[in-house]
Amino acid sequence: MEKIAGILERFCTFPALEKVKLFRLTVFDYLAGNEDMHLKNFTLITRGPRVELSPAYDLVNTTIAMQNPREEIALPLRGKKSRLTADDLLAYYARERLGLTSKSIANVLEGFGKVLPEWEKIIDFSFLSVEMKNAYHELLARRREILRF
Repeated sequence: MEKIAGILERFCTFPALEKVKLFRLTVFDYLAGNEDMHLKNFTLITRGPRVELSPAYDLVNTTIAMQNPREEIALPLRGKKSRLTADDLLAYYARERLGLTSKSIANVLEGFGKVLPEWEKIIDFSFLSVEMKNAYHELLARRREILRF
């Protein structure tokens, strides 16, 4: 994950904006249980004179499908792929590696806090089995608690 931050810094027109996008995507993947965000899923795109992080794609919950996965994320963060903590994601990655301000970090987390009730409704209305729905709700609650928001 740290390498992606360096690529944004080196090649993007406005790296600070792209780092916020990357952090938002990282939090989403963590909350959603997407352990399939490998390097191939992160690309840059040129739009006119701007180089930026491309829109996200291949966003799926692999955690509930795999049942007892060994990883929480696909790419190492702070040298690990599981047992991530709020310190790993917020202090180390967001603040130290991406250089985000406390306000930017809080805004991203607040944004997720606002949409989680709708996210949970969508899970309830989905075609997932009852067991998968319950597993998804439990995952969201557990990871939200870890991130403390």
